[in-house]
Amino acid sequence: MEAILRQAGAIPFQHGADGLRVLLITSRGSGRWVIPKGGIEKGFTPAQAAEREAYEEAGVIGTISELPLGVFTYDKRLSSGVLRPAAVEVYALRVEQKLKKWPERKERQLKWMSIADAARLVKERGMRLLLLRLQEVDTLASSMS
Repeated sequence: MEAILRQAGAIPFQHGADGLRVLLITSRGSGRWVIPKGGIEKGFTPAQAAEREAYEEAGVIGTISELPLGVFTYDKRLSSGVLRPAAVEVYALRVEQKLKKWPERKERQLKWMSIADAARLVKERGMRLLLLRLQEVDTLASSMS
């Protein structure tokens, strides 16, 4: 049995006049809507890896949550065409800066949207559930402040 790939991902978010918004990006291969995510390199914590992926793939910088929102699994298609199971530890990233230039800006589309719209666009059920969890956590935090 093949080892499960370990990845880290971020859900970039911000509050605007129209409420909580999240940033989705397109995957390079299929062009489907996803969150920034990728492998966890040696010497990085999953939270640091998630923060780095948000910078490289979406051009955003901010404050990453200390605790993950949760984990989702999906089948990652490797460059060889083989599918490998992957588990993604997902963190919330409060966006403080949107860059004009970042490593993958020419390879992806970005779109800010409501959680409801994001949940409709993503294909992976686990990713959808974590988007909804971010909304729950945000609502709880707002009611406590």
